[in-house]
Amino acid sequence: MDTTAGSPADTVQVRGVYFDELEVGATFDAPSVTLTDGMQATHGAIVGNRLRISRDAVLSEAVTGARSPIASPALVWDTAIGQSTVVTQRVRANLFYRGLRFHRLPAIGDTLSTMTRVEGLKQNSAKPGRALTGLAALHITTTDQHDRIVLDFWRCAMLPLSPGSEPTGHADDLSALGSAIADGELTEAVQGWDLTAFRDRVPGPHFGQLDRAWRIEGADVVTSAPELARLTGNLATVHHDAVAAGGDRLVYGGHTIGLAFHQVCRAIPALVTVLAWDGCDHVGPVHEGDTLRSTITVQRGWELPEGGGIAQLRVLVDATRGDGSVAPVLDWSLYALLA
Repeated sequence: MDTTAGSPADTVQVRGVYFDELEVGATFDAPSVTLTDGMQATHGAIVGNRLRISRDAVLSEAVTGARSPIASPALVWDTAIGQSTVVTQRVRANLFYRGLRFHRLPAIGDTLSTMTRVEGLKQNSAKPGRALTGLAALHITTTDQHDRIVLDFWRCAMLPLSPGSEPTGHADDLSALGSAIADGELTEAVQGWDLTAFRDRVPGPHFGQLDRAWRIEGADVVTSAPELARLTGNLATVHHDAVAAGGDRLVYGGHTIGLAFHQVCRAIPALVTVLAWDGCDHVGPVHEGDTLRSTITVQRGWELPEGGGIAQLRVLVDATRGDGSVAPVLDWSLYALLA
């Protein structure tokens, strides 16, 4: 965490870094987090959790062979993203995520550590009457207590330049941010899982029995936004401080994604878990009190040699505002494992 001497002379101002203070190659760490039952229960109370394998310890052991139940993947990615915000406390917006893939799926009791590396910087064009901003491309790697990689992904955050600073000249090409996920890499996190045990215990529809698209009828209201940010260690000021956000706090992007995933599990109740995200774009802001509704489409699917299959899903989320207006807020592509 960056600190700058303030006034009076013996006071230190605790603050996040500005865009012009970042350098490509700089790395940041954050406090490690041990996943607990209480943390998962609180997370599920805020964004929902209908993923069977993270709710049913008996099912989890039958499928994975491990006695400790699997943590919800939404809790895991929210924790990793929260740990990465040590770099982005001053964030104006998080534009997108790329190439998020689970190398393993942690269980309750595992401890997650995250390292965030600056991989690219691009200053935005100056606009009259607006403070200067820039885009920071961040590579995020999360490991467990045995130094095994859990998650690996990229995000792109917009940050302000410090007051009175000169243009930085940063002009990196961020269009190729992240690495493509090969189909053959997707099942690394679930090697040894018994999908037949899942299929035998959970009513379908399973792989090969899915519809092509779903529209969620009952929407979900966004509540407890700062509580979720605190739970997951998210330091971005715009999620906590209305003044910093321009008068109305922004909801943490993981909140929108978590509610979308809750709705995916309502549409596909026999979904085993999420293996990866191809991409995730925040196409509009979300505020507490908005009501979110998802449309889910199967883009493609393929069988696995050991049974079951993978479905690539596209999830489009709309927000209904307090004034009744409706706006798109999320475009999310993910890979789902089915038995």
